[in-house]
Amino acid sequence: QVQLVESGGGLVQAGGSLGLSCAASGRTLSNYAMAWFRQAPGKEREFVTHISWTGDRTSYADSVKGRFTISRDNAKNTVYLQMNSLKPEDTAVYYCAATSLIMTTMARSYAYWGQGTRVTVSS
Repeated sequence: QVQLVESGGGLVQAGGSLGLSCAASGRTLSNYAMAWFRQAPGKEREFVTHISWTGDRTSYADSVKGRFTISRDNAKNTVYLQMNSLKPEDTAVYYCAATSLIMTTMARSYAYWGQGTRVTVSS
């Protein structure tokens, strides 16, 4: 079992930056591809970004490309999401997720999820 705990959410003005962290326990994260998803009020959960086991491959949703950066430190068992140039439409609960399968944008492929951290971007 992998337990994931997100942190770093909060309130920020449009154009600002915020960094999220996802700390894992239970098993080493180096065996898992990791992702961030988000869910805005009244909307479906959507893919944001993911990163391979070794951290050498990443991909992003078009809506965040060029603004968000995912990274990982397997020695610290932690995954990060740096969010810059935030927009009101980035407001959502952000979840990190882990899969032992290949990295994918499909939420159902991720077996482990954190509880989420709320990000609110004011205009």
